[in-house]
Amino acid sequence: MKNDFHDQMIALLPKLRVQALALTRNRAAAEDLVQDAVANALAAQNSFTPGTNFAAWMHRILRNRFISTLRKQRETTDIEDLPMSAFAVSGAHEDRMVLKELGAAVNRLPSDQREALFMVVLQGLSYEEVAAATGCAVGTAKSRVFRARRQLQAWLMGEDAPERVATTEHATRRLPLGERHAEF
Repeated sequence: MKNDFHDQMIALLPKLRVQALALTRNRAAAEDLVQDAVANALAAQNSFTPGTNFAAWMHRILRNRFISTLRKQRETTDIEDLPMSAFAVSGAHEDRMVLKELGAAVNRLPSDQREALFMVVLQGLSYEEVAAATGCAVGTAKSRVFRARRQLQAWLMGEDAPERVATTEHATRRLPLGERHAEF
């Protein structure tokens, strides 16, 4: 049983690294986050119920560790403190420019949408696994990925915001005042 736990942990490390990089946007911080999450999981391995979703359990630990670290830091960086290289655009290759533009667009996404998108697209997790790992409903996980994809498409096509099809549909329905809600 203990061996099985460690085997699952080792097999999951690449996906944890991807999720950590999506959350931190910094390779060194991502490695630290994975290391902390693995240490937490090893310390709490007796609380894991065999036969349940190990990947979702680990992704949840990693995400909670990230949130805890953010709460502790609460630091901001003044733009004047950043090196000029942070603003430099490298190379003339069109592919590099497209990737740079995509990376910038992904970084503009709200963190919950970015995280869900990375988990589904890069890690190949199901919406159910994303929901379990992030503590939301399956429909919310699907919505986050859909909105992230739609927003990225709009930004990469030069639009400021995606078209609001849902708003148009919502506006045509007549709901009693107490049942109306925001589309966000």
